[in-house]
Amino acid sequence: MIALPKQKYSLAEYFEIEKNSEEKYEYWDGNIWNMAGASPAHERIVVNIGGHLRELFRGRGCSVFGSNLKVKVPAYSPYRYPDLSVYWGEGVYETMDGLEVLTNPQMIVEVLSPSTEAFDRGEKFTYYKSIPGFTEYLLVAVNRPHVTQFIKRNENEWIQREAIDLDGKLLLPTFEVEIMLSEIYLDVEFSEPPKNLFLVDR
Repeated sequence: MIALPKQKYSLAEYFEIEKNSEEKYEYWDGNIWNMAGASPAHERIVVNIGGHLRELFRGRGCSVFGSNLKVKVPAYSPYRYPDLSVYWGEGVYETMDGLEVLTNPQMIVEVLSPSTEAFDRGEKFTYYKSIPGFTEYLLVAVNRPHVTQFIKRNENEWIQREAIDLDGKLLLPTFEVEIMLSEIYLDVEFSEPPKNLFLVDR
């Protein structure tokens, strides 16, 4: 993420920038960030997950969208650009100043980078919890096989699971499928050696 020159922007000014730019920007409290700049490994993982999920969901009425789709986050308005958004059934969209925004993702996937990992695991997850119907969150490491999964049990409790082996897999209960880490990390070279698999429920 790259912040635009320091000044306070209005929401109307932000929408105008979004409409007239081919790049993606996020807005919060008068500040605007350019969301460009992902690494090749990051993009490969996003493509791998999206392709793997589309195969798993074939004929089942599930939709997978990449990071160009805007997602409404009530606690972090107006919207964000997750790496992947997934829902089962019909997508529900809201128009914000002429821009279409998805309001009902059931699962969000974020591929981590050193500059955003702490935010994605902490405050951003808290904000995402304000999305109605949001039940699963995947955080995917780039430098090693490591996927953290959060599953909503009730309004006040989320289960956490970890998978850290290329032979491992995670059940996505909302969609009744298992996702393989070997597919997530297909053709990805790591800067850290792989470890053995373990799963932890918290």
